[in-house]
Amino acid sequence: MRGAASYFASRLVVTALFGVVLFSAAGRFDWSRAWLYLGGVLLGEILSEAVVLAVNPEVLDRRGTLLRPDTKPFDRVFVALWTPSALATAAVAGLDAGRFGWSSLPLEAAYAGAVLTAVGYGIGTWAMAVNVYFEPTVRIQTERKHRVITSGPYRFVRHPGYAGALLGALAAPLFLGSAWMFVPVAATVALFVARTALEEGALRSELPGYDDYMRRTHYRLLPGVW
Repeated sequence: MRGAASYFASRLVVTALFGVVLFSAAGRFDWSRAWLYLGGVLLGEILSEAVVLAVNPEVLDRRGTLLRPDTKPFDRVFVALWTPSALATAAVAGLDAGRFGWSSLPLEAAYAGAVLTAVGYGIGTWAMAVNVYFEPTVRIQTERKHRVITSGPYRFVRHPGYAGALLGALAAPLFLGSAWMFVPVAATVALFVARTALEEGALRSELPGYDDYMRRTHYRLLPGVW
């Protein structure tokens, strides 16, 4: 399970890097909401990996490799843009809630953020648990007889993994108490929306049965909306 270890290590690195930017922008370490947020994310990562390792370990092994030769070009662009977008959210939150206090969200918002974070991890974990093709980037896995997955959360939306990730992104400003953080988060949401649309185009043209799946499962990310 070297790939699973590599995946978990990469998630720890991303979390640590987010924390470094967050506290550097804040200019202080005595920021309890930031520590609680990072602790919640770390707990979510640990619990998510433990569940998927128990029920669908192949997914974690595959997710240990980020880019593959046949990764779609648009997804290489997404990967290149996602990291600076995520770090920008940390910088804005640190400058706002941690240093200058440009905005202020009450403690009750942090409770809502914690709930959204947990729900986001729950949806993402459920998707990984049922989808053996849940790799980190978009490609048609012909060597693995790629097929459409319709069980679990895929009964309700076509991209539950992205839905879970977006819930986590939207939860962060609430958790950290920064209204201005929603500005860079909006850029992250836009990236995922664009990625979803481009991925659907590839799946419709290259994955047998996807058109039928779209007719049965109408929504991409949010039931009743889109």
